[in-house]
Amino acid sequence: MICNKSKKKCYTEANLAFLSDTSILLNKKLNSKDILERVLKSLCEFLNAYVGMITLNDRFSNVIMTSISYELVARKKINAIYQQLDKCIISRVAATREPEIILDITKTPFFLDETDFVTVKNPMAFLCVPVINKNEVAGTLSVYLLNDKITDFSYEIKFLKLLGAIVGEHVSIHRQDIEKLKKLQWRNQHSKSFKKSFYPENMVGNSTLMCELYELINRVAPTNTTVMIRGESGVGKELIAEAIHKASFRNNQPFVRVNCSALPENLIESELFGHEKGAFTGADKQHIGRFELANKGTIFLDEIADLPFSIQVKLLRVLQQRQFERVGGTRTIKINVRIITATNRNLEKMVKDNTFREDLYYRILVFPIYVPALRERSADIIILTEHFIQKINKQNQTNIKQITNAALNMLMVYSWPGNVRELENIIERAMILTTDNIIHSYNLPPSLQTMITDTVKESRLTSVLCKVEKQMIIDSLSINRGNISKSSFQLGITERVMGLRIKKYNIDIRNYK
Repeated sequence: MICNKSKKKCYTEANLAFLSDTSILLNKKLNSKDILERVLKSLCEFLNAYVGMITLNDRFSNVIMTSISYELVARKKINAIYQQLDKCIISRVAATREPEIILDITKTPFFLDETDFVTVKNPMAFLCVPVINKNEVAGTLSVYLLNDKITDFSYEIKFLKLLGAIVGEHVSIHRQDIEKLKKLQWRNQHSKSFKKSFYPENMVGNSTLMCELYELINRVAPTNTTVMIRGESGVGKELIAEAIHKASFRNNQPFVRVNCSALPENLIESELFGHEKGAFTGADKQHIGRFELANKGTIFLDEIADLPFSIQVKLLRVLQQRQFERVGGTRTIKINVRIITATNRNLEKMVKDNTFREDLYYRILVFPIYVPALRERSADIIILTEHFIQKINKQNQTNIKQITNAALNMLMVYSWPGNVRELENIIERAMILTTDNIIHSYNLPPSLQTMITDTVKESRLTSVLCKVEKQMIIDSLSINRGNISKSSFQLGITERVMGLRIKKYNIDIRNYK
């Protein structure tokens, strides 16, 4: 018996030959889109199909869209997006996971106005099967075949289902690539919208986390609200405080910085509130304190967790009543000052351990701002590096022109325990060591070179993918305000897997609510 489709001895033999060729193609080192385009072209030629399509099930917008097509005109390839999910055959296949056969597309209402891309002279059949990968519908595979009085396409449907199972992984990969691209485009648009509304002059970074941080600054700056800035050492908490001050109506008034951990304990009270002449041994003249100097402006109390218990009581009064007395004085001084605090310590644990006053904790925790660590916003490393090169060039009168890709890769995979401050120091050191005005990987500290060597030994790809995965989870949690259910749906994973990833990467959900 001769097969009508391939002119070979047996229908099954032709199918096996086609599937064998397809398997070989799937193993080639091509991207998923190129592979799927070749597979679809071969399929249409094998079945004598008029048109072939692979559609993707967009998990975020709930839209079925044509992604890969063969002999589909360009206009309809762009516009063939099926919004009415309940009225579209392709969407119904994706929803029910069951194949569909339409013997004559001109006699069915389900195609609506979407069939005008096919010039129908003879009855045209439409066959569509779901493409399932790991029990998830990634998209559909469909073909248009001239129907020469054929009433049973069950054999073709079985063949298409088998082919869909074989290419399912590549369809999923292609869908992930498109989703990442769409997400990146959205993030860029999101970042631009933030930039247009507010962008602090003293800060660098355009990642999603930083843009959300800028929005918080923009919202709180015009108010008199007490702000507490939280984050690891070196993330730039003082820059945040300065940005808030500059964006406020107090920007022409003093901005006074106080590092509470740097002041000797026996002088903290005098430094903060001042003292009168003769108040203690060595007080030979009156001293104006930092709060008084900051009157009508802003005072920034960095490392507030290091304040002694006795000073915490007096600070509480200032927060409540905006008044105090100098050391050794009796006159009550009233001030109009905006208070911003910062810490990298766990104040909640300190309150529980009775090392920080609970009433003061709630007074300063009016508007908390969390500053993400550099490892949480690795997308900003490149722009920060360029910024520091320009800054240090100006300071040291040097002319460092660029940094190599190899050096940038080392910066991208490093964990940055010292955050932005450590990055600046490393760039400055590398700029001193370079001899050709270009920063090379060997100009970076041994700690970074060891890191990249270890990463390569363990599998550099795995390490980088983990960093990308963590960044995507953090971005999703930020967008959804810490909602695990919405974030897991957005990322296309279950809540259980999301919980395991959050635990794996030690992500604190409270920072994103």
